[in-house]
Amino acid sequence: MQKKLKLWDAVMLVMGSMIGSGIFIVSADMMRNLGSGYWLIVVWIITGTMTVAAAISYGELSSLFPKAGGQYTYITEIFGKKMGFLYGWGLFTVIQTGTIAAVAMAFGKFTAYLVPDLNNAAPIFQSGEFQITWIQILAIAVIILLTYINTRGVESGKILQNLFTGSKILALLGLIALGFILVDFSHLAENFSFGTDSFSNLIKDKKGNFLQSGWEPISGMTLMGGIAAAMVGSVFSSVAWESVTFVSGEIENPKKNVVKAMILGTSAVMLLYIAVNFVYINALDRDSIAFAANDRVAVAASQNIFGSAGTVIIAVLVMVSTFGCNNGLILAGARVFQTMAKDGLFFKSAVENNKNQVPSNALWMQGIWASVLCLSGQYGNLLDMISFVIVLFYMITVFGVIYLRIKQPNLERPYKTWLYPITPIVYLVIGTAFCILLLIYKQQYTWPGFLIVLLGLPVYYLINRSKKSDS
Repeated sequence: MQKKLKLWDAVMLVMGSMIGSGIFIVSADMMRNLGSGYWLIVVWIITGTMTVAAAISYGELSSLFPKAGGQYTYITEIFGKKMGFLYGWGLFTVIQTGTIAAVAMAFGKFTAYLVPDLNNAAPIFQSGEFQITWIQILAIAVIILLTYINTRGVESGKILQNLFTGSKILALLGLIALGFILVDFSHLAENFSFGTDSFSNLIKDKKGNFLQSGWEPISGMTLMGGIAAAMVGSVFSSVAWESVTFVSGEIENPKKNVVKAMILGTSAVMLLYIAVNFVYINALDRDSIAFAANDRVAVAASQNIFGSAGTVIIAVLVMVSTFGCNNGLILAGARVFQTMAKDGLFFKSAVENNKNQVPSNALWMQGIWASVLCLSGQYGNLLDMISFVIVLFYMITVFGVIYLRIKQPNLERPYKTWLYPITPIVYLVIGTAFCILLLIYKQQYTWPGFLIVLLGLPVYYLINRSKKSDS
């Protein structure tokens, strides 16, 4: 593969793939689970610590296996083809494509803020609860457009990625600065006045709306469950940084630049996320965060900062953010499916590069399935289910660093995990606690996603049986 991506491009891919729509929305649900500005920031710090610890640990694997496929390649090399396939299966069925669908739908929904006719238009098709709307069609159009741009060569995708990621970073920095300068009344002291006390408010009325008077103090294991539930949102907002490992084969000096990109990119994004949440708790009181209309905390905060123009400002920012995020996800994901095809674990046609030296067939397969998920309307439910599985695969990969150190201590490691073994252990401890608490308190987020991945086992055996019969 041609090495057309420099360190800066790789950092932009990490940051651009991470910053989508989550940071503008998930803090509402997090506040409902925890009821305190203190705990809201603590959960973002825990998530940031996890994310950067994982990136530091992945760096060692990226220097050992500096080729396309990234995390799929690491898992396959360390734990074998079956485990690698299950990760790739999960990535294609839900993780990558479901995220692409969700981010494209967020683009559509915030576009409808600026073009109300999109919201008000009658469904194109409706049968019972299933319907196809113009917002879904817009989301699919975005996926198709970005897929097409990326089939024109990695250079096209790179330029688009750098432009949109740079724009949204500058916009977020502006929002953070003005969120303290322009707010008439600060709620910061009020939101921190609860101290380490925590509260939950998940009671709904008959219409499904949250009751603002339903705050109840929580502590002990119930608080632990609240933290885990809140982390579903912060973790989902902080994934996809590993996308840069998928395109290792196209990055200059991948043994050094991939790890640098992951550590620089994840650290910068997590600092931005924490700062944005300080803006929310400065501009809004607890109820305004927890019960923001449609969970759009950023819109509510922006209206307090910029007045009536706030809605338009945030709508444009989210559109830029989601468009750039999806470009990064589309660019990177297809490289995994191409690598799987080379290993005989995906459609054979995905192996081929087109005349622009990019895996166009893999790009279109990914784009078509993401579009189907948009039409199904189930991408949101699938992503709730899969957060647990994403962390499980992160944990397996991070554990791979320790496993390889024990099994093959003499391997030449161009980069060694900083503060080993503390860094991978920090991730594994936090990740294990997160997964156990979800299994106990929020099972709707765990078993369904786990079962989706396990459905890959019969597919794996079917592929291997057909390969044996062919030979």
